[in-house]
Amino acid sequence: MRHYLATAFRMPTWAESPEEPEEHAPPTPTEPTPPAPASAPPPPASDPAETAPAVRGPALPTEPSASVPSAPSVSGPSAEVPRTTPAAPGAQAPTPEPSAHTSARPDPAGPFARWTPAARPAPAGRAPAQAGPSEPSAHPSPDPGTSPAPAAPHVPTTMATPHRDTELRRTFPAFAPRETAGGTGSFAGTWWGNAWVGALEQGALDAKRLARGRGYADQGHVDAITVTPGLVLAYVRGSRPRPYRVQVRVRTLEDEDWERFLDAAADRPGHIAALLDKELPQSLADCGVPLLPGPGDLAPRCSCPDSGHPCKHAAALCYQTARLLDADPFVLLLLRGRGERELLDALSRRSAARAARDRQPRTLPGVRAADALAPRELPPPPRPLPVPPHPEQPPAYPSVPGGPDPFALDQLATDAAARAHALLTTGRDPVGELTLWQDAVRLAAARPGSGLTAATRTLYATLADAARRTPADLARAVAAWRQGGSAGLAALEEPWDPPAGRFDRARPLLLAADLPAFRPWRNRLTHPRGHVQLRLGRDGLWYAYESDPGQDDWWPRGTPDLDPVGALTGLGIPDDAV
Repeated sequence: MRHYLATAFRMPTWAESPEEPEEHAPPTPTEPTPPAPASAPPPPASDPAETAPAVRGPALPTEPSASVPSAPSVSGPSAEVPRTTPAAPGAQAPTPEPSAHTSARPDPAGPFARWTPAARPAPAGRAPAQAGPSEPSAHPSPDPGTSPAPAAPHVPTTMATPHRDTELRRTFPAFAPRETAGGTGSFAGTWWGNAWVGALEQGALDAKRLARGRGYADQGHVDAITVTPGLVLAYVRGSRPRPYRVQVRVRTLEDEDWERFLDAAADRPGHIAALLDKELPQSLADCGVPLLPGPGDLAPRCSCPDSGHPCKHAAALCYQTARLLDADPFVLLLLRGRGERELLDALSRRSAARAARDRQPRTLPGVRAADALAPRELPPPPRPLPVPPHPEQPPAYPSVPGGPDPFALDQLATDAAARAHALLTTGRDPVGELTLWQDAVRLAAARPGSGLTAATRTLYATLADAARRTPADLARAVAAWRQGGSAGLAALEEPWDPPAGRFDRARPLLLAADLPAFRPWRNRLTHPRGHVQLRLGRDGLWYAYESDPGQDDWWPRGTPDLDPVGALTGLGIPDDAV
């Protein structure tokens, strides 16, 4: 009884062997291991780098498995638990005799078989349980001459729970083994997937573990992957029957970072279209928000006893996560804290708001009418510049074949300068009230020089044709214009009846100057010989005219004057004409 109690409650002398002591020598066994029987099959081969040899001893009781044989049941009240005595080196272990209650086969699981406690002795006063002749034994003994192969341990097909998925929890099925396993090129197929792999490899401390992890990923050792905000979780198969639980954590983004990301994505319609096509534009990733991790941003954690950073199981999960990012960049955004539907809804709202703002009419620059009409004190205008004494001469215009007449251009420029000077000095434009004929006469009179030259004849012909007059009429009108302006032209062309007074006093004044009596007609006084004439203008001035005797062809001469005698001064009237 004491032996049973000591055996039943004895703690194991070793734990589950670490799966990967990478560079350490295998520990030395503390107890000699009895050699296997001659008829026992060899233990299953294992990777020496995967599992280190451990001390043989009893293990913790676990759930029954098909590959773990039960201890033989002993019938009889005085049954004792057999003890195992280590054999001497070189000696052959004794083979127990087969019986109805004991198995003749050796332990098929080798040194790592699960330990099952032996059958307890029957309590006092109770008969031991025995197998009857018509009742099969609970533990039938196999044929002593045969050695069946050990059965594989029971392992679940997957440990993922996709039925628990939500908007912020997504489970992805395991990837199949890759055909090009063991490659050394780029693992991922996109630039953002390779950026994730780069963050893993730059933050790793052991390149050998990375290589083993990449091999695990290529061979499909990673189970279904569950992604939640800030966490990637999966089970990775190693050398043990039960896979390891591996998780990789990343930092989630703050609300301010998400606002900047959404503004950058909604600013360009091409960003939203690329995300819907499962692509991540480089310009969107460089918007100032840390979407992709950098070296040291990945925090792996594994249930294996390996203390590497990362271990090969965590590295395998990171490599497979890069393949997830290749297929769907929204996995990266979920890792950073927000799901796909939430992001698409936010982008849709921002795009609609931006389109509504663009459709609104833009405010035109200007001043509101209320502000413009509000009473306010205006500053005084600046003082005008001094008026030049006379209009300046325009520059000379070159003659270009097929171009405008330089003489006409010079004429127009000179006239414009004169009108501007008159408007500046008097405040009115006298030309604006002229008729077409008067304006033609004015333009012709403004031509400098005297005499009818070829250029003058051309100008006179053009202006006279425009006014439907003859060049001779234009020449006579130019002389009157030069004599007294528009009033002189009116004295030439418009006879009128002046009131009594000044016209009546002109004849006595002429007689007093020893001039003959002039014949009056309306506003005109003509010399008896018919070669000199005085005309009274509406402006009160006397205009002198000359003509060949008997021709009635009067041309303006001299300078107008208020005194009729003064107007005749300078005409050179001969003495015989008096």
